[in-house]
Amino acid sequence: MTTDRFPKATWRHDWRPDPASVAALSSLVPGTVVTVVKRAPNGTEAARYPARVAVTQAPGPWIELVANWTLPRVDVAGLIFEPGDTLREFFSAEHPFNAFAVYSPAGDLRGWYGNVTYPAFIETIDGESCLVWHDLYLDVVTLPNSAMRLLDDDELAESGLPVADPAFGAAIIQARRDLIATIPTLIP
Repeated sequence: MTTDRFPKATWRHDWRPDPASVAALSSLVPGTVVTVVKRAPNGTEAARYPARVAVTQAPGPWIELVANWTLPRVDVAGLIFEPGDTLREFFSAEHPFNAFAVYSPAGDLRGWYGNVTYPAFIETIDGESCLVWHDLYLDVVTLPNSAMRLLDDDELAESGLPVADPAFGAAIIQARRDLIATIPTLIP
């Protein structure tokens, strides 16, 4: 696993996005199919799926991908994912989080799912160029009625990270606050 693009400790003022990742994400052309790879907090691959680069109204440096939910029905804190749902996914090489808007086949917004992550990057895996996002425990679910659920604080605590690296633990918590503030700006 390549880790030279990851922040070494926190997203403090001295951390800068990887220029190659910023350029790679910003050069993705609408209509292009990319493979998205999700990594678990320990770095292992947790999911891999195709998505299409979309024309977006999200502010830069965000890119938007569209994917279809093909797995069985899942209910996460009231946000339902059903086979056939469309996910509008937003990634950035400059932000430590991403977000997915989940839409039913009829086009109704089911809600948002946000993840605190290392900033997204492009990596060649098995000869294929992939958009990679590496999860960092904390998640946010926002429903259309504005109900919000903060998830997985227990997983972050159990990881030992907040004790082993308090500054990084605090940066992850701050990233969740920034994620909550950013979600409404991604789809006008």
